[in-house]
Order: sequence, then structure tokens, then C-alpha cells
Amino acid sequence: MSKRDELIVKYAADLKDKCGVTPNMDLLTKVTIGCGPSIYNADAATVSGTSESELATVKNNFLIKKLGLKDGPDLDKGINTVIDKYGRSNKNKYRAVVYYLLTVHFKKENSYK
Repeated sequence: MSKRDELIVKYAADLKDKCGVTPNMDLLTKVTIGCGPSIYNADAATVSGTSESELATVKNNFLIKKLGLKDGPDLDKGINTVIDKYGRSNKNKYRAVVYYLLTVHFKKENSYK
């Protein structure tokens, strides 16, 4: 099993165990691939739910640039909903899991066709 496949299995477990979500493995794989090499870097692979600059990066680089959403209060609400679902006290919020949850939340699965 490749390192990426191992990470996808870990992300799927996080979705099930911490978020109560049964992931669409095809979508999770595509979201993980879309994260690029960041998934292999310990710092870049996670999202800090308490860092305003980190959440702004998620909003600008993922929601607006990747998913093509318009900036507005709905994006911040969506990010907060996802962070709450993942668990604010959970230290390791994996970027691929957060992006997966945001993709589903905003119903933008077709961005990964």
C-alpha cells in the first residue's frame, strides 16, 4: 500500500470515528490527491481550527479558488460548521478531511469529477 493510500485510510477512519460520516471513498481519494504534497508534511497536513490566518487560507485557496464559491458570510459559517463537526478540541484536523467535509457541505462534489 502506498503512503497516500495509507493516509486515505487514516482520513476515512477520522471521518467515521470523529465526524460520524461514512465517506465516499472515491471523493475522499480525489480530495486527498487535490491536496498535493501537503499531505506528507506534518504541519501542512493539518488545519488549525483556532488560527484566523489558517482559516482565511482555507477559505481563499480552497473554497474560493478551488471550489469557485463567492466570498461571503456563508463561507465562514460553513468552515465553522465543519470545524465543529470535526471537534474543536481535536488537535489533528487533517486538511484532506476538512476539505472533504467542506466539499460535501457546499455540495461541490462535482468539482472533483
